[in-house]
Amino acid sequence: MKSAAAPSLGQVLRVALEGGRLKLPRRQRKILNVLAACGTGRLGGHRYRCERCGGEHFVAHRCGNRHCPNCQGGQAVEWLSRQEAVLLPITYFHVVFTVPHRLNALIRQNRRVMFNLLFESASRTLLEFGRNQLKAQIGITGVLHTWGQTLAEHYHLHCIVTGGGLALDGAGWVRASEHYLFAVRALSKVFSGKFRAGLRELYAHGKLEFHGKVKVLTEAGVFEKLLGKLKEQKWVVYAKRPFAGPRQVLEYLSRYTHRVAISNRRLLSLEDGRVNFSYKDYSEGQRRKTMRLAVEEFVRRFCLHVLPERFVKIRHYGLVGNRNRTERIARARQSLGLEERLVESEEGAQEEAAPGPSKSDVRLRCPRCGMLSLVWVEEVPRKARRIGAIWDCDTS
Repeated sequence: MKSAAAPSLGQVLRVALEGGRLKLPRRQRKILNVLAACGTGRLGGHRYRCERCGGEHFVAHRCGNRHCPNCQGGQAVEWLSRQEAVLLPITYFHVVFTVPHRLNALIRQNRRVMFNLLFESASRTLLEFGRNQLKAQIGITGVLHTWGQTLAEHYHLHCIVTGGGLALDGAGWVRASEHYLFAVRALSKVFSGKFRAGLRELYAHGKLEFHGKVKVLTEAGVFEKLLGKLKEQKWVVYAKRPFAGPRQVLEYLSRYTHRVAISNRRLLSLEDGRVNFSYKDYSEGQRRKTMRLAVEEFVRRFCLHVLPERFVKIRHYGLVGNRNRTERIARARQSLGLEERLVESEEGAQEEAAPGPSKSDVRLRCPRCGMLSLVWVEEVPRKARRIGAIWDCDTS
């Protein structure tokens, strides 16, 4: 259980950064500084005054960074509201594609191209099975996760797959079985083949980097030996039980799409330069355990999961792909005998939102007297001195 004195991720990062012993690339250091400053006042904020009790309160700006556990809740809500119009009253399946740990070091040095390869291999595998076995275009939403419970590298792709699709011959909707989508062993074999073929192509076109221990792969025949070992290895593709319906899909997406490597609630203590955090040991039936790491090692592991700049970690394919999605979803709803809905694109809303009330018109609840009597006074710029008591809207 998390104690009242348990730290936030920002507090852990502030201790690590102030220690001065971290050797990080410029972009990673910049991100850690932003996460450490989130909600502290260093990023600025707003000053409010209570018309009832006269108290003054400062509301600190949040960083909005996608690696911050405090800032993902609001972004997830906005994203989910757009996905709700896309969901259909059908069975959905959850399929997870995992990359063998043998490739971790190579992925670490080639994150963008290897992550793209994972998305491409998994989506092409599922779409191919949909065409060949269902004779239909299915829909896929893929969410990239790079971590395991202990912050170790664990590269895998969660896919939400429609239990059916639009018939390729235009005959309407083709339903899959409510209990079974595709054979997992067959998916694993095809996924492995596509990934290895893509990896060979990246190597042949000089799109991979090799440094340190991985540099041995540039020697004659070594890369082909790696591909041979990967072919012999078992590739894990896991199909979980199907969702009961769209509501369960939304509940799942709300938990997983905007998740970061570690949440504040898993952090237990920070003392003597060491961090204690909880994790589930899946080898022992998800038994809850505690891990203790030096702050520097904790930060090193966390940085393994900082995504490449502007990398898209949630992608849609087939029926729910961004191109012409509105038209395809309308056809699907028509085939299922449903009313037509407005479907927003991933790029933004269809219509501009109506202007909301001005800051001076909004009344917030005062943390001192509890009344809805807080009025906005002014905006405080970045790095300004904090005024009065900090009202830290921590969502952890």
